[in-house]
Amino acid sequence: MNRTALVVVSHHRADSLTVHIGDVAAARLKEAGYEVDVLDLHAEGFDPRMTEADQPDWDDRDKVYSPEVQAHMERILAADVIVPVFPVYWNGLPALLKGWIDRVWNYGFAYGRSKPRLAGKRMLWLGLAGAADGDEYAAWMKDILDRVLREGISFYNGITEAAVAVLHDAEGEPQIVDAEGNFSKGEALSGEARAAHYAAMDRRAAAHLEAFLGLPEAAPARP
Repeated sequence: MNRTALVVVSHHRADSLTVHIGDVAAARLKEAGYEVDVLDLHAEGFDPRMTEADQPDWDDRDKVYSPEVQAHMERILAADVIVPVFPVYWNGLPALLKGWIDRVWNYGFAYGRSKPRLAGKRMLWLGLAGAADGDEYAAWMKDILDRVLREGISFYNGITEAAVAVLHDAEGEPQIVDAEGNFSKGEALSGEARAAHYAAMDRRAAAHLEAFLGLPEAAPARP
């Protein structure tokens, strides 16, 4: 059977770097032989707000969920690998992706059973952050994300093989907060420097996937 992957993209702008990195991740997975389902939450009109229909009876693990949530559950069940791609907002997930977890990763489906339905899947959380790599702030931000996402969501739902990767300096304008809480921002990139920066982001995203899934390095692009 072919290996399958679900790439979950969470951004409100179609021209964002997040959406682009989602495309990079999907392309790398396809190159490695995966059948890829790209779930662009904003493009598909996903509403992150929980409704009573999404969770009609808390005590019933076998309850009938709303049709929209049930459809998303089926896409999760069909995937061997799940790769959420998202901007890091306030050291956490954007509301769009958090709402997807709230509504879809429901009691009785993702957790609440002695044998988790999602056991055996692999999950790589791929975040984009403005903080500069090596910044002290970036270090503890990664720790927070790891605890909340890898341990608090993936592991809690039976996905024991999970990791969090952060693409720092995503905007090409390093953002640094010093020990006194002072914020500074580097000069915006332009022209060839900007193109080189984003090409490097593509390579870093692919490298995280390769390392997590044990894939061989992608063939270099032709000149």
